[in-house]
Amino acid sequence: MSRLSESVVRAMEILKGSDLAADYSVARLLEETYRRRSLDLSDLSPAEQAALVEGRAINVIPSASTLADRISAAQTEGRPLVIKYGIDPTSPDVHLGHSVPIIIASRFQRMGHHVVFIIGDVTAKIGDPSGRSSERPPLTDADIAHNLSGYQQQVTPFIDFARADLRFNGEWLNKVSLPELVGILAHVPVSMTLQREDFRSRLAAGDGLSVAEFVYSVVMALDSVAITADVELGGVDQLLNLQMCRRVMEIREQTPEVIITTPLIEGTDGTGAKMSKSKGNYVGLSASPDDIYGRLMSIPDHLLVPYLKQLTEWTDDEIATVTSRLADDTAHPMAVKRILAGEVTAALHGLEAAEAARAEFTARFSKRAFGDTQNLPSFSLKEHAGTALVTLLTEVLAFAPSNSAARRVAAQNGLRLIAETAEGDQHTTALDEDTIHQPLAALIPQASGSAEATLYLKAGRKVARIDA
Repeated sequence: MSRLSESVVRAMEILKGSDLAADYSVARLLEETYRRRSLDLSDLSPAEQAALVEGRAINVIPSASTLADRISAAQTEGRPLVIKYGIDPTSPDVHLGHSVPIIIASRFQRMGHHVVFIIGDVTAKIGDPSGRSSERPPLTDADIAHNLSGYQQQVTPFIDFARADLRFNGEWLNKVSLPELVGILAHVPVSMTLQREDFRSRLAAGDGLSVAEFVYSVVMALDSVAITADVELGGVDQLLNLQMCRRVMEIREQTPEVIITTPLIEGTDGTGAKMSKSKGNYVGLSASPDDIYGRLMSIPDHLLVPYLKQLTEWTDDEIATVTSRLADDTAHPMAVKRILAGEVTAALHGLEAAEAARAEFTARFSKRAFGDTQNLPSFSLKEHAGTALVTLLTEVLAFAPSNSAARRVAAQNGLRLIAETAEGDQHTTALDEDTIHQPLAALIPQASGSAEATLYLKAGRKVARIDA
């Protein structure tokens, strides 16, 4: 029996026979699955390794059996597979959506393979995918330097950089000669690039395409050539770019890499939109334990299974067991959310931080006595009496990323002033959209209650204490 199978047996005992709402059960399960994130998977056979990867992928091209054969051949040669994962530094923050392929890269690393993490300091300047998307504008050198500063630190919970390479594609792309690039482009049919739906739509609408946009995928493919990649990971939205990598490797007389695409994880708001910082429906890898835990506790129930599948080390059998218990009402969705939130928080900050975040959340939202809660942010009424509520939410507390986001919270009845007595009794005043531009001092009289009560401002699931 493999080490992974032994861990699954222990976890299944908890999942099948325990009250998943009990603190003791949650703690035991988290301890088991947290250890699994660093579990040595090198005792899995090539077929088992390929199956573990395929189970969390959208595409494995050419096939999972080809991947198993590559693993077997590499073992015979006495070498690891070279696993490529690349990201263009378009933002200083990495979120859980980016972590989906990185988690698979972590599994490859624990299987004994070599991960090469490529930062696209050159390709970022081209601005994939369309050159017209506000989400992917071309970047300057200053933008790139700023965005790169925290990348490695943010993905370190998943990738052991003592056993991996962090490379910048400027190392080789800055040395590519024009004859070399033209020689490759001569063998790449324009039709490969025009398979992109966004390109076809723009042409149909009479809009133009730049040559840089056509060249992007070919330039990106040179990363695979430079490191002689065996496998490349990426989101499913990168499928055509990854297929170009295979084509360029063939042109350069290399064995085409196996490409593995992963799902685009849905945002925490459950609207169907992918997780994105611009939409405010994301969980940042650099966020605090309390913020990570709270955001995951707020997701709609239909995201439980997809998140368990893509963000944890749970196997299909374990997820099926929980799904069955949810269906027959022997487990409550809120209990499973607590486990999921603990899983992700522990992955990024450790078990102790996850336990503290769980206790903090319980005190803040289950007991609903804010006075017993540790680490609440606070601000001074005297200092901010004249500050508009929207400014408090967006700038002082950073509870909302924008004015429109603050307005949405109010429209959804999620904005409250709460007066709480020393005994824990509360008086709540809902604040509507019309109040967000009013100064705090104008709103305080609405929050009636005991003069000795402590005031709190609540926006969605975020709470701050208002000091006198």
